[in-house]
Amino acid sequence: MTDRMLVIPRKKRRMRSPTEKVKTPYGLEVVENHIPYPLPKDRLFRNLPQAVRAELAAISLSAAYRKGEILFAEGQAPRGIFVIYEGSVKLSANSFDGKSLILHLATPGDVVGLPGTISGKRYETTAEALEPVQASFISRRPFRDFVRAHGEVGLRVAETLSDIYHATYREVRYLGLSGSAEGKLARFLLDLTADQDHDHGHARAKLILTHEEIADVVGTSRETVTRLFAEFKRKRLVEVHGSRLLIVNKASLQKLLA
Repeated sequence: MTDRMLVIPRKKRRMRSPTEKVKTPYGLEVVENHIPYPLPKDRLFRNLPQAVRAELAAISLSAAYRKGEILFAEGQAPRGIFVIYEGSVKLSANSFDGKSLILHLATPGDVVGLPGTISGKRYETTAEALEPVQASFISRRPFRDFVRAHGEVGLRVAETLSDIYHATYREVRYLGLSGSAEGKLARFLLDLTADQDHDHGHARAKLILTHEEIADVVGTSRETVTRLFAEFKRKRLVEVHGSRLLIVNKASLQKLLA
């Protein structure tokens, strides 16, 4: 008997243009032209001269996205860049058989959509709001003109694209060469708290992904992630309280990476 594959279509999520008129959900203010405020990771626009920032204000729009809304979709012609100011966005790639791989979690200060905006090639990932998001949007043509006019911004764009390349390389290496599922999950949890101060091996972070989404990040099943979390908690490697993660024993997690 011939095997048959049943393809179940993914739930269609609403994609909204950043210029679409919206109410102010979750208390996020929506304004028209504005100057994006600098954030610690905002390499592109940090410390620009006031006159340059005024030019940026003329081409920038602010938009609020609700949880589950799509900023842009994989395969879509590039519209522009998004600078995340509040909330978080997951960037994922999807296969025809419905499998998903989360490549990056964008947090405040991150810029998403930059490679396609510069190259003109279609977006290679789907950007979805994981929680209420406030983002600054700049259309492709005005942004490219802005980069051409300001060499310092062009250099920062090149540095950011280099960072994206190296991060993607690390992810491919991490998925392809990590031996065990527990090692992959340990790496994910350590990366999640990498920017936090580790006090006697302790660090805290917010878990905004479900177990299924974490499985999409580390390349395993939801059941395996759930089992490993229970094992890590039993061994006192981590504590999880709702959406709050506490790394209890960083050294023991690091040993799992070998």
